[in-house]
Amino acid sequence: MILSIESSCDDTSLALTDISTYKLLFHTKLSQDSSHQPFGGVVPEIASRLHAQNLPLLLGKLKSFLLDSQISTDTSPFAPIKAIAVTNRPGLSITLSEGVCMANALSLSLKVPVLYLNHLKGHIYSLFIGKPATTAKLGILLVSGGHTQLLLMQDSSHIALIAQTLDDSFGESFDKAAKMLNLSYPGGPIIEQLARQNSQELIPLPLPLAHDKSLHFSFSGLKNALRLKIQAYKQAHNRTTLSQEDSQDLSFMTQICASFQNIACAHILDKTQKFFEQYDFELFGVVGGASANLFLREKLQELCTRFGRSILYADLDFCQDNAAMIGRLAIEQYHCAKDFKGVSDVIYPKSLQDDFIL
Repeated sequence: MILSIESSCDDTSLALTDISTYKLLFHTKLSQDSSHQPFGGVVPEIASRLHAQNLPLLLGKLKSFLLDSQISTDTSPFAPIKAIAVTNRPGLSITLSEGVCMANALSLSLKVPVLYLNHLKGHIYSLFIGKPATTAKLGILLVSGGHTQLLLMQDSSHIALIAQTLDDSFGESFDKAAKMLNLSYPGGPIIEQLARQNSQELIPLPLPLAHDKSLHFSFSGLKNALRLKIQAYKQAHNRTTLSQEDSQDLSFMTQICASFQNIACAHILDKTQKFFEQYDFELFGVVGGASANLFLREKLQELCTRFGRSILYADLDFCQDNAAMIGRLAIEQYHCAKDFKGVSDVIYPKSLQDDFIL
C-alpha cells in the first residue's frame, strides 16, 4: 500500500491505495473554503496553519481505519505501507512544506521511501483512480484554479506540455470575476449557479486570442472587459456594490455570469478544437478542479462528438485537489523507480523543467 499526502493549496487530504490492484482503500479530505471566504481567495499563511492542524487529525483517522479494518496483522497498523507519496510541486511553498514534513517524518519512522510528486500529474491520474491507466495516446485539458494546460500523454514518463495560459487560469478567472461581483469564494460554483438562472440575451464580451493561431490561453483581457461591464452597470444604476438581495442587481448578475461563463468556455473550446486539428489521439481527458463545471463539460462533449473523440472525466469527487489522485500517480512512479532517488524533498512552487516534455 502507498500512503499519499496532498497539501499544495487549501485542501488537506490523505489516501491509502493498494499497489497491486489500484484500489482506493481509504480517502479523507478537509476543505478550507469557509476560512478563506472572508478574504475572497486563499491566504497562504492561514492555509499552512490549517494544514498543520488538520494533517495529524487525518492521520489519526487513517490509523483508526487500519485498526478497524484489520488490514495489518503486525504490531504497527502502518506496517503494510510500502511508500509515502507527497506533492512537493507546484503549489504554495508554505503549504507544500506541511505535507512534505509529514511525509519525511513518516518515512523515517516507518523506514519506507518517499515519492515526491507533481501535483498536475496527479490531476491527470485522477482519471484512473481504482483502475489501470489507458495505454492509448491521451490528449488532456487541465483546468484548475492555478493552471490551464493542454497536454499529450503516452505514459507517466512521457507527458508533453503543448500549451498553457499566458496569465490567469480558467479557474482563477472565475474566482476574480466572483470577487468583482461581490460573490463568495470559490467563485466557480456560484458563477455557474447564477449563470443557469439567466433568461436574458448574453452581454457581448471579447473572445480571448480570437485571431491567434497558437494553442495558448489568456484570460486577463476577458477579466478586464468584465470589470468594465460591471463598472458601467454600477455607474448607470448608482451602485457602489452589488447585492443578490436587489432584484435588479440579481438580474444583471445572472446575465453577466452567463455571459462571462459562455465566453470563457468558448475560449477553451476554440483552443481545444485547434488542439484536435493538430494532434492525433484516441482519448481526450478533462481534469482539474474547474473541470467540474457542467456547462464546460457539456460543450466539450459536443466538441468530442463532432471530432469522433472519446472523452474521459474524473469522478466529480476527485476533480478538486485530493490525495487519491496522488496515490494513483504514485503507483506508476513506484513501479518505475529503482532506488527512489531523483527529486528531493525541496519545495518547488512551479513544475520542474523535466516534469513535462516541451
